[in-house]
Amino acid sequence: MKIFQREQRSLFGEILDWMLTPLLLLWPVSLALTWLVAQSIAGKPFDRALEYNVQTLAQLVTVQNQRVVFNLPQPARELLRADDSDLVYYQVLGPRGEFLSGERDFPRPPDEETSQPGEVHLRNDEMRGLDVRVAYIWVKPEGAGPQPSLVQVAETREKRSVLATEIIKGVMLPQFVILPLAVLLVWLALVRGIKPLSQLEERIRARKPDDLSPLDDKAVPLEVAPLVSSVNDLLTRLKDSIATQKRFLADAAHQLKTPLAGLRMQADLAQREASNAEELKLSLKQIGRSSMRATHTVNQLLALARAESSGQAIAFQPCDLARIVTDAVQDSLQRALARHIDLGYDGPTPGGGARLQGNPTLLKELVANLVDNAINYTPSSADNPGVVTARVFADPFGGALVLQVEDSGPGISPAERELVFQPFYRTLGTNVDGSGLGLPIVLEIARQHGAEIVLDDARPGQLPPGTRVTVRFLLSERNAAPAAATAQAAS
Repeated sequence: MKIFQREQRSLFGEILDWMLTPLLLLWPVSLALTWLVAQSIAGKPFDRALEYNVQTLAQLVTVQNQRVVFNLPQPARELLRADDSDLVYYQVLGPRGEFLSGERDFPRPPDEETSQPGEVHLRNDEMRGLDVRVAYIWVKPEGAGPQPSLVQVAETREKRSVLATEIIKGVMLPQFVILPLAVLLVWLALVRGIKPLSQLEERIRARKPDDLSPLDDKAVPLEVAPLVSSVNDLLTRLKDSIATQKRFLADAAHQLKTPLAGLRMQADLAQREASNAEELKLSLKQIGRSSMRATHTVNQLLALARAESSGQAIAFQPCDLARIVTDAVQDSLQRALARHIDLGYDGPTPGGGARLQGNPTLLKELVANLVDNAINYTPSSADNPGVVTARVFADPFGGALVLQVEDSGPGISPAERELVFQPFYRTLGTNVDGSGLGLPIVLEIARQHGAEIVLDDARPGQLPPGTRVTVRFLLSERNAAPAAATAQAAS
């Protein structure tokens, strides 16, 4: 039962409903119970009077000449009838059921009832169409036979109803004043009880947009402290996220500044009047390199942003990892041949069972970045070609589908294997153009798919050791929410 209906749920209204609804529902129940109790209380003094009257009449039943007789003096008869509110009836029957005195149409007690002489009983009955209260007793006067005589006295219930009504009025009328007062007190108590929430709301509204400091959980009630703690945790994560975004934008601006500055410088050089055709050609070549570098950086930034936001925007679907990897290898084949790199694929054919739940666009981006990094960082020449291999296989014991990309390059030192997953970090001494975003993109996409990434040497103990990147997709968790990926460095 909702006393206060609202379009939007209100904590104040919910608590008020649950407090007032039982109160208002129990009030009529209290009225009914009070009425029953009042009826019982009002009847007790009149029942005692009836018992006294029937016992008095029983003393007037005597035996004369071996006959049971009942002698009621006229003054006593008039006194028995004298009642302004109720009618009083009586009846006396002899041992054989013969009528001795009173009303002949007086109802008899239940036939199945057995009673000891001298014991007074009470019952509710009907006399001439009126509800009456009856007191009756079985008596055996001295000298009478073995059968007892019956004496009954009945009284209508008007005085009892009047007294019960007075009791109800005396009890219930104050409740008509107390109930609204109780509702008001509940309202005021509830307003005071949720005041800390209002104060917390005011403190939050008064904050500046850049104020992400934790809220004071000591100034709130114990029940609200977990909520404040959760808000503080959210503020902390939001603060870290904003700091990461600011650092990311600063690094991105720094990375873009270099190729853009090179473009401007080469354009200025090309515009010099003294420039000959060779110098102009060289400037245009440098402009082309700088523009390609800037384009690559922008594309990597867009890919990282898409990977970070794809967890909520793109749904998973069945994907053929073998087909995704073979397509990525074919796309990079011309570039690998131009650098004299032996690029190959080792694994099942497309459609051969290497399937998982994922996003095909992001998985293709992941594989493309791994293959692109391997080609970039693998020294190669026509006399000494480098080798890059993309491999897909199943791990039945670990319940995983494994993607490996390994190269014959200089490898990554153990101290740098965690740093290379940070945006814009590049291994020193490689002299390779790049944005430092390839592996961060891979890590983010792997996180979206609940995968684990491991970096180790492709050829341990040899020079150069090469690099092997292993991505394990846990098939048993494909239908679960994406978990956070971990980047591990194998020594």
